[in-house]
Order: sequence, then structure tokens, then C-alpha cells
Amino acid sequence: MDEDGLASTMSEVRRELNCSVCRGDWKACRLATCPYLTDVRDLFRGESPIVSTNLFGASPPSAFVGSYGYPKVLAGPLVPPIREDTSLMDASEQWVHQDLWDILRFRLTLVRGKAARRVADARNPDPILRTTQEGAMSAVPIDTEMWLTKKPVIEGPFSARAPPSGPSADIRKVTLAENPHVPRRVDYIVDDTDLRAVEGVSDLYTHGVAQSHITRVFSVGLLGMGKSRRLVPTEWSITAVDDILGKRILERVRDFPWIDEFRVFAHTALANTVAILLAPSAWMYEGLEAWGIESNPLPAHDHEFYAGRKDYPSQLEGAYHAVKLPILEYLERQRRQAGAIAFLEVYRDWIPLGVWRYREIARAALAKAPETFESLADALAAMGRKVRLRLENWRAQSVLLPYIARQRRIEDYAT
Repeated sequence: MDEDGLASTMSEVRRELNCSVCRGDWKACRLATCPYLTDVRDLFRGESPIVSTNLFGASPPSAFVGSYGYPKVLAGPLVPPIREDTSLMDASEQWVHQDLWDILRFRLTLVRGKAARRVADARNPDPILRTTQEGAMSAVPIDTEMWLTKKPVIEGPFSARAPPSGPSADIRKVTLAENPHVPRRVDYIVDDTDLRAVEGVSDLYTHGVAQSHITRVFSVGLLGMGKSRRLVPTEWSITAVDDILGKRILERVRDFPWIDEFRVFAHTALANTVAILLAPSAWMYEGLEAWGIESNPLPAHDHEFYAGRKDYPSQLEGAYHAVKLPILEYLERQRRQAGAIAFLEVYRDWIPLGVWRYREIARAALAKAPETFESLADALAAMGRKVRLRLENWRAQSVLLPYIARQRRIEDYAT
């Protein structure tokens, strides 16, 4: 399972970056040659270099657990060496209306401290890991002081699922300069070592804890049965939380009545479009994703029918679950069931910021009033006006569109 997780992560990196230099393997990349980092280098030229190995700032709060070398990983806090409001720096729920370069700028301000630890060390943390865990529980920025072994340097900051971070270096010591502000429910669930991680994630979500906060606590190994707790790479934890929450909501959505018309939603932000078609049917879901629109591609695709899927979506990977969750959230609010097809487009000026963007763009789309139609043909005509890629390309790859087109509705049998 662990090897599969690492393999899928690297596959996703390669798919999203599609770089001819490193083929998506950041460990093989050099900053001087990476085409994705051209503008990033320009950004850092305009900033004062970090010359000290002692940093003090308000962590958003944020922590990062890497996947490279699993089950021995690099874990530690993210600390911006500035004294100002940093709360937005790790709150992906609030990023969809931000400028793309503003997001990149404040994410690259975060200095990543790294300490090599076994994932099982989450159960018996040393001072560095314990401090990282305590900071991750906080709901508000927390003053953090970090001593590094050398001056931090910028490396390849992008990954497939997690937001980027800035310069990094190994940690010698880290302390919190104040007590973390831990929500009562977070404290209660973290203390419950008899509660399974999936139950803990669902409980925190139900009690209104921000998803980015849940993911952070999950990643630093503070959820689950006591003997099973472990560090979870940040990239994996993001998709795991999307998947856990989606499955729980789907259990309830399957009991709702069908919607009675076709609904179309769309939103464009951060050089991406998410357009969603809901059809009057039992639950089914398909994600279709198109890159390099100018080359007239056939989209990648994954799907599931009413029973859901047990295997990992091999083509869309983390993006599949990131969009599925907002759709299920919408259906639960409506107390309705539907078939759903998500059309995802990535444009030329895109920068890899993580799959959170799909989740939040989908939420923005579903917050709007839908366009409604009586026929699939009319709904698809509207969809064709929302996306740039030809509708024929989407049709060619979709499994669910032909199925929905053949499906008979109850009123079709009325005399």
C-alpha cells in the first residue's frame, strides 16, 4: 500500500508537470533549468535573501510531511520570517478568489523546516516532532522560532496535490513562543486514541473544523487509534481527507430522491475551469480533465457508478476526489441525488498549486444558481459554452454521457 501510494504520487507529479527536463521528478531537477521556475526565480531576485539560520515568525499554522523516502520522511513546520497576519498562508478554503501570483508569493514566503523521522514516530514524538504536532493543532497563527542547520535554499517547490512552499533546511531546534489556540473539538478528538482516523476526520468536519485544519492534524499523525497513528505525507493526507469525507456524505446522498432536471454549473479561476453537469439519475460520477487545450487533446477520465469505486482513480488521481467532494456537499445541501460529470480544464498560464484548486473552484461553481434544462442535449449545448475544448473530445472519452443518454426517466413511460 505504501509503495503504491508513492508510485501514484510520482505518476501524478509527472502528469501535472509534464516537464521535459525532470519528467516530474523534482529530485532530479535543477533550479537553473526548470521552465516552471522561471518566474519564481524572478520573484526571489526581488526579495531579500534569507541569510540567517535562526527564524522567528507566525506559522499560519502550517506543517509539511514529505513522501520521499517513505516510511522515513521529512517533517516539520512552515514558518514565514515576517511579523504580520499570516492566517491566509495555509487556508486554501480562502484562496479561490486570490490572484494566482499572490498565492504563489505568500506560499513561497514560508520556510520549511525538515527533520527526518519514521512515520511511526508520531506515536512517540521527540521534541521537534512534538512541537510540530502542537503547532498543527492551532486554529490561528502561532509565533514559532526555528533554528536551522544552514541557510534555507529554494528547491523545486511544486507537488501534484499540496500547495508549494519556499526555501527549506534541516531543523536543529524549534519552539513555540506562545500556547497554541486549539479548538475544543480538535483537542477532544486528538485525545481520543480509541477512535479510528476516518471517524475522527468525519467528526471534525461535522463540527465545522476547516478542511485544511483537519488535513494538517491528520498529516502530523494526531488522528486514529493510538497504536496505529503515523505521519501521513501531506500530499496523501489531502486526497485521503477528500475521499473519507466524500464516502461519508455519499452514504446519505444515496437515500435522497433524484433531481428532476439537468443542471449545469461552471467557474473559472487560477487558470482552470471546473464545469459540472448534474443529471436526473441514481448516483454516478465521472471526472474528465483536459490539458494543453491548444493541441485539441482527448481528456483523461475516471468514473464510478452507484456502488462507488474501491481502486484509486489512475488518470485523474487526486483531482478526482477533490471535485467529487464538493458535488456531494451540494447534493447533501439540496437533499437530492444525481449523476455527475465534471469537466476540468487547465490553461497555458497555469502554475502547479495543488489539487485544492479544483475543490475550491468546484465549490465556487456550485455556490452559483445553476442553469437548468429538460434535455441532455440542451444541457450539453450549455456546457459547450462553458469550456474551451470541443464538446466532441469530451464525448469521445466519457463513459457516463452515453449511459445517461440511453437512460429512460420515469416520466418517459407516462401515457
